[in-house]
Amino acid sequence: MKPAKKILSFSLKLAVGLLSFWVIYWRLKNDLGPEQLPLLKATFLTPSALLLVVSAFLLMPFNWGIESLKWRHITKPVEHITFAGAQRSVYSGVFAGNLAPGRATEFLAKILFFKPENRISITVLHFINGMFQLSITIILGLLAMYYKTQAFTGDLAWIKYAGGIGGGVLLLVFGWCFFNTGRILQFVIKRVLKQEGESHFNYTFSLNSIFFLFGFSVLRYAIFALQMALLLSCAGAAFSLVLFINIAIYFFITTTIPMVSFLEAAIRVAIALVVFKDLGVAVSLLALVSVLLWLINIVVPSIIGYLVLINKKIDFSVLKKRRKAI
Repeated sequence: MKPAKKILSFSLKLAVGLLSFWVIYWRLKNDLGPEQLPLLKATFLTPSALLLVVSAFLLMPFNWGIESLKWRHITKPVEHITFAGAQRSVYSGVFAGNLAPGRATEFLAKILFFKPENRISITVLHFINGMFQLSITIILGLLAMYYKTQAFTGDLAWIKYAGGIGGGVLLLVFGWCFFNTGRILQFVIKRVLKQEGESHFNYTFSLNSIFFLFGFSVLRYAIFALQMALLLSCAGAAFSLVLFINIAIYFFITTTIPMVSFLEAAIRVAIALVVFKDLGVAVSLLALVSVLLWLINIVVPSIIGYLVLINKKIDFSVLKKRRKAI
């Protein structure tokens, strides 16, 4: 790599890193102020609570390890990478996802671990892979919402209807993309990459592939729900079936209702107050649980992802070229 290109690549790495960690700092500054630190220490730093927090933390590698297995599986027909390569791609994506609301920039880092000619097709598969996980959240959330439908009446009825409509629309979009994945990729190859010779490529999901992706999506969902249940137990919630039903509703609502970035923390806390009101957990503790879950599953993997990008000497300048190509 030429000196000027090295300087540009390093500058972009530094800028992206600083921006991402500024977003993390901004979120922590707003969600975890000095006035909450004594409550955090008193609630989550007792011996029994620490055991639960450490248990939730130890589940993090399994959470993202399962996602790496899914990522390697769904991209294999386009390009084969090792499980270690898939992990590096996934962790790097977690880091890049901090740069935009809804983690919309996650794919920008994930595609860097694939050949340049495959990156746009891999981008399509990134969003379809996310839809597998999203569909599990929606289906389980709708079932949980139906079970507790009486909790959302009167002034709270809008939550039920907004979530139901949003979930239904997302499932329809996923269904269309699932049955037209090959057509979408062919469109990308022809119209975006201008590679007429590759138009014969056809991506289809076998029955085994469908079971694999849905099965591991359910397992990953179970791990994420268990992490939240462990943290809520620290805050005084009883470990029960009702707890997991409430968690399913919380995940469903926060996933299907559009979030405004600067109001996201307040919206999540407001939803938590409604969903977990029968658990007897204080408002401030619900907010702290949300922050801790975010720290465990996003901030720590983001640090790992940034170290991966630095150590692998990824040339960040290709992101600028790729955006121009798209």
